[in-house]
Amino acid sequence: MSMPDPMQLGYRRTREGLMKTKVGEMAGRVWRTLGEREEVAVSSLPQMLKEKGEIVYQALGWLAKEDKIDFHKKGGKTHVSLSHKEREIFTKAL
Repeated sequence: MSMPDPMQLGYRRTREGLMKTKVGEMAGRVWRTLGEREEVAVSSLPQMLKEKGEIVYQALGWLAKEDKIDFHKKGGKTHVSLSHKEREIFTKAL
């Protein structure tokens, strides 16, 4: 079994780091959008933020893991909003 080329490993780490940065930045944009709009249909976020769904949905996962957002059904669609605690933080930041 041959060892992988170190340059390829470095590229992957760099690419992974860039992806994490992009998802983290998108999480910030989602957080601000939810602060401004109260709640949003999950399916409308990619178009609203002008970003690929893949990135937006990863950002939602990031925020959900950190308990910063809540999901709920409304009119047959899944909506998302800031958690109560995050809503208070957003309001104080204004």
